[in-house]
Parts: sequence; C-alpha cells; structure tokens
Amino acid sequence: MDRHPDPGPTAGLLTDDLILEILSRLPARSLHRVKCVSVSWRDLIVDPANRNKLPQTLAGFLYMTVNSSGCGHHFASISGDGAAPFDPSLQPNKYMDMVQVDACNGLLLYCGCNEKLSPFNWAEDDFRFVVCNPLTGRWVELPPTLQAPENNRYSCTAGLAFDPAAHFNVLHFEQAFHKAYVTGVNIYSSWARAWTRRDSGMVEKVAPFFRGKCVFVSRIMYVMGSLMDMNNEYVLMGVDMEGKVWKTIRVPYGQRFATIGVSQGCLHYAAASVVDNDKRTVSQIALWCLKGRDSKELVLKHTANINKLMSMTGKKYMVDAVHPDCDTIFLISYGGDTLAAYDMRHQKVGCILNLEKSNTCRFLPYVPLFSKSLADADEQ
Repeated sequence: MDRHPDPGPTAGLLTDDLILEILSRLPARSLHRVKCVSVSWRDLIVDPANRNKLPQTLAGFLYMTVNSSGCGHHFASISGDGAAPFDPSLQPNKYMDMVQVDACNGLLLYCGCNEKLSPFNWAEDDFRFVVCNPLTGRWVELPPTLQAPENNRYSCTAGLAFDPAAHFNVLHFEQAFHKAYVTGVNIYSSWARAWTRRDSGMVEKVAPFFRGKCVFVSRIMYVMGSLMDMNNEYVLMGVDMEGKVWKTIRVPYGQRFATIGVSQGCLHYAAASVVDNDKRTVSQIALWCLKGRDSKELVLKHTANINKLMSMTGKKYMVDAVHPDCDTIFLISYGGDTLAAYDMRHQKVGCILNLEKSNTCRFLPYVPLFSKSLADADEQ
C-alpha cells in the first residue's frame, strides 16, 4: 500500500510556489502532519531551500552552566539525531562574557560585558544588550539603556519581543531600590533604534520573580511576580510594546514550582501542586491557558500525575517550559542534570535528555529562524 497517496487531480494543478504559499500559513504541527499527503509535498517541506518560507517547530533548549571560569553555553536537542542547529558557544570576541537572557521566535537576547558576568545579578554590571540570529550569525548590539530614575534600579528581568513580520523590541524592567516592585520599563525598538522609558501603569505593586521568565504573545509581554502588601499573591504582569497598557492576572499555586510559555498562539501557565515544600515533593501538574489578549482569566486544560516519570528516573522535577505547538510540558530535575518531556493531553512520558552536570540554569526554548533579516537592525 502506498503510504503517500495521490492528493487528487486538484493538487496537480498547483505550482510548487502556490503550494508553499498555502503551507506557509499552517501551524508547524499541522505542517509536520501534511508531509504524509504525498511524496512531492514531503520533498517540498524538507527541502532546505524552503525552510525560510515555512513555519518551524521547537528544536530544543539553550541553557547555561556556571563555574569559576564563567558561563558555558549549551544546547539540548529534542530531535531524533540530537544535533544542535548551531554552535551555542560561538559569540562575538568583543565581550569577555555573555549571559543568555531570552529567546523569541528564533532570535536570542544576551547581555555582554568586558568583565565576568553573573547570570544571577547581571543588571548591576556595565553591560550591553545584544540580539542575534544564531543560524545566520548576525548580531546587533543595542545602545546603552536609559539611566534609571533616582531611588530606582534596573532588575534582572528583561524580555525579547519579536514579530518575524515586523521588528523586535527589548523590555527591561525597572524596580524600586528597597521594595523591588516594578516602577517602570525601558523599551527598545529596532524600528526606531532607540530606547524609551514608561512609568508603570499599574495600581498594584508587583515584584517580578528573581530571574523571572518573560513571554511575548499577542503584542503583550508577560512576566510572573507577586503582589506587594497582598500576602504575596502570585500574578502574571503584562505590558504592551508601547508601555501604555498594563494588567495583572491572578494565578494558582506557588511561584517556585510554576512556569509560563506561549503554545498554539496562547499564553500558557504550568504549575505543580506541591505536597511538601521542604521535601519538594511534586505529584500533580496542571496546565492552564489564557484565551485572548483581553482576557484576565486562566482556563484549566489538563492535569497529570508525574509519579510514573519520577519512578522511571528516581528524580524529582519542577516545571520549566511549554512546547510551542502542543500540550507537552518540559520538566527539569532538581540538580539540573536531566530535562524530561511530558505529554499532558495523552499522559505520556516523552524524551528524557541528559544535561551538562555543572550548575545548569536559564533554559530557553528555541525555534529556528532561517530568514536572513534581523528586523532591519544594524548588523555587527
């Protein structure tokens, strides 16, 4: 039996360019499925010459290791061959040290410095933000951020917002010196090639979590934090790319056992139900999503018991990331030596990856971007 049946006479009337135009409008997960329609469609999809025209899916995770010599940069591939799409250690010679900050739609955000950087406290150093497309080797150094107002300081919370059809923004949050709540944000636009500062537009005082993860979806940048003077209630804080729209969304469970990510075009929140904080005993995980840009309510999608995963590996886990195209979450073991995938929809354990055993931190999901453009910014 032919595994790739003829899609019919209508498909024969379509040129390769027209088929590519149609396929480019599909989500990455659907694109993977239609490779089975015919041999010719499969060949079009896997042809390297067409990669910059078609949506890509998750290739793996960038992460760092920290030791006395500085930060090491690594890549954990989730593909079958285990190969990294680029060398994560290749960086401009201009900087003595670089720290991974964020990733968005194929671009990466780093901070670089001519002194040894701390991945946990880089905002206190004399650094510069750098944006790159690692597949093309194009790097852009951003101008220095604006000086923080008196009695404020810059946090270690910064995010990259990139729309492949437009340009990128970098948001760097500012905090009060002693209370740690957000007082404003510095926003860099690659279109304007300049920074602007906006005061916080929130009535609530929100303190972002230390080294908090930023997620960009529907023109809003989200970061996790807690409300000051409200029994430290956990929230998601959101701000638009102009710094004019601010909002907060209440979330369940505790911050140290939760993560956020963008999946299937929506903001997702994955959290673990903690049985014993002291022993870090986690058995049940829940996956929630935010339906729509203007919504302020998380909707529960799935719950799962991960006792099977823990019995397979003998390790304890915390949630770390969400797959961009399906309801799979990724969990990092305590100690940081393994990364495991868990399909929340089908309740199945996926791949389990071994990592470098040296103080691993800052896992960034990476989806390749084969376009040569770097959002009209100056190249280095």
